[in-house]
Formats: sequence, C-alpha cells, structure tokens
Amino acid sequence: MTPTDPKADLLRYLQDARDALLWKLEGLPEYDIRRPLTPTGTNLLGLVKHVTFVELGYLGDTFGRPSGEPSPWAEEAHADDPNADMWATADESREHVADRYRRAWAHADATVEALPLDTVGKVPWWPDEQSEVTLHHALVRVIADTHRHAGHADILRETIDGAAGWRENSPNLPSDDAEWWKRYRDRLEQVAEEAARRAP
Repeated sequence: MTPTDPKADLLRYLQDARDALLWKLEGLPEYDIRRPLTPTGTNLLGLVKHVTFVELGYLGDTFGRPSGEPSPWAEEAHADDPNADMWATADESREHVADRYRRAWAHADATVEALPLDTVGKVPWWPDEQSEVTLHHALVRVIADTHRHAGHADILRETIDGAAGWRENSPNLPSDDAEWWKRYRDRLEQVAEEAARRAP
C-alpha cells in the first residue's frame, strides 16, 4: 500500500467539493444563480457564500487565525438577518462571491498546513463547555458541510437547466443521453406507483 499524507487526503476531498460548487455557477445568468429554488430560499450563489464563512470560521477564527474578511452577520444592513450568509445581495457580484470563497479556502489551507491535526482550537459561537475542537475535527466538519451543500447545488442546477454531474470533465453519471434518462425516470415512476399500490 502506498503511504498517504492525512492532511493531503483531507484537503483533496475538500477541494473536490469546492471546485464542484463553483462549477455549478458556470454558464448561468445572474437571476438563476440567485433565485430561491426551495421554500427555504436555497440558491446557488448563497451556498457558495455560506461555505465561505464556514471555512473562515472553523479553519480560521477557531484557531486564532482571523482572515480579516467582513462577516455577513456583522454588517449593519444584515445585523437582523440570521440567514445573511445564505444569499448574496444585488451588490455582491458572482465574481466577488467566488473570489472571496477562493481567498477563504487559501486561508483555510494555510491553517491546515501551519498546524498539526491535533491542535486544539475554540469555536467562538459554540457553548463554552463544548467549544474545544481539534483541527482534524474542524476539517472533517468543513468537508462534510461543503459536500452536503455541493449535493444541494447538484439538485438546484439540474432543476434550473438539466445540467447534472459531479464535475465538468468527470460527471460520474452512467449516460449523457437524454432519451436514456427519460426511460430511466419513467421506469422509476412505474416502480414508485407499483410500490404505492402494494402499500397497506
């Protein structure tokens, strides 16, 4: 077995999710990357903004390494909006949000490179008695959160224009034929209807 570097492994999986999230914005107009597509307002650009501050918080502030980026919760215009990190204002361009995300991940990566995985930090917004975490724990938490939101972005993007898959050059799908997908979906619909008929 080839020896591996735990930090490199963790950062590789985090980077995969980061890249996937930004790819989901490509080729869409402003309206589509911002419009709420669920009853709770989930939108593509908001997901990118959210994970930016997840990284800056857990892999920056938690370990005494503030980034200097202004927090969406501290801005006067959004001081009363607990969801300010989940959407971009009309003044926050796609480029601004994406560039801030790239700066956040560079800052997070620098934290991971600078500190041992067993370094203990303190999550400022957690209850004091539960606030201590290792860098390893914080990094796994960020990876899980980013992949979760990349999955949300997959579904939102498919809802908007039918584009699906993990990444542009590696979609990880069994077919790119629209007719194949129609037959597949119809088959699943038939199975669902049959299961509903059989249900007590």
